[in-house]
Amino acid sequence: MRELPAALAARLAAGVTTFCTAVRVTRRDGVVLGFTDHDRDLVVDGTPMRAASGIAPSENTLALGLAVTGAELSGALSSDALAADDLAAGLYDGAQVDLLLVDWSAPESFVLLRSGTIGEVRSADGVFTAEVRSRADALGAARGRLYAARCDADLGDARCGVDLDAPAHGATASVIGADGPRLVLAGLGEFAPVTFARGRLVFTSGACAGFASAVKSHLVEDGAAVVRLWQRPPFAVAPGDAARLTAGCDKAFSTCRDRFANALNFRGFPHMPGNDFVITVAVPGEGGYDGGLLS
Repeated sequence: MRELPAALAARLAAGVTTFCTAVRVTRRDGVVLGFTDHDRDLVVDGTPMRAASGIAPSENTLALGLAVTGAELSGALSSDALAADDLAAGLYDGAQVDLLLVDWSAPESFVLLRSGTIGEVRSADGVFTAEVRSRADALGAARGRLYAARCDADLGDARCGVDLDAPAHGATASVIGADGPRLVLAGLGEFAPVTFARGRLVFTSGACAGFASAVKSHLVEDGAAVVRLWQRPPFAVAPGDAARLTAGCDKAFSTCRDRFANALNFRGFPHMPGNDFVITVAVPGEGGYDGGLLS
């Protein structure tokens, strides 16, 4: 049961209330923004809350049990509130959102109604809508080891041990041409096709500097490397823009052994029988089976 501060409880019990809601957004890079539906700016818990920002939360949905519930945060995109460029660059992905009930006559008196993280973000015609996922969403993430034929480690993490800074597993390339998520790159001539498939690309210069995306495919066409991203860059990519690429891995034991020479750190179970073994039909005379009943 949630306990309200004494001053806030007394105000709620009075005949006339002076309440408003405030939203605090904490990005993963540490930037904190605050918004309120009150008609003037407030400072709540040390965070300036901007009024008349056009940003407000939707109705909240709560349920018993561990079901994932949430709300939405919507409003207008503007340079002095929530910039469209920052939103498109993914700076708000995974940001923490706190919804507060505040006594605007005494902003030091407030209570946290609920917290969540920003999930899917949609924007169109100068308006954005961000999904706010409840903390129960984290319960859906996989924990512990997975008993599977393929590796369950991330390439380059502590369990994997591959050094992605090594020249064999990373490179800096420059853009020759771009068409949405399809990029034609120079500087990858020494790398075989599919080397960077399932890897990562980060722009280091140009309008998209800092934007990162997973690589969907890596091919060679007419002697040039062609990379397709899972996410379309938020801004126009121009010839000469630079990007840093790191290798990808399909989690197969043969890839770990042959491409990365890392078989000792393979975190899968490559010799476990698969579905093809389960549906195999026994053949008389093979494997000790003589066609009769097993005793």
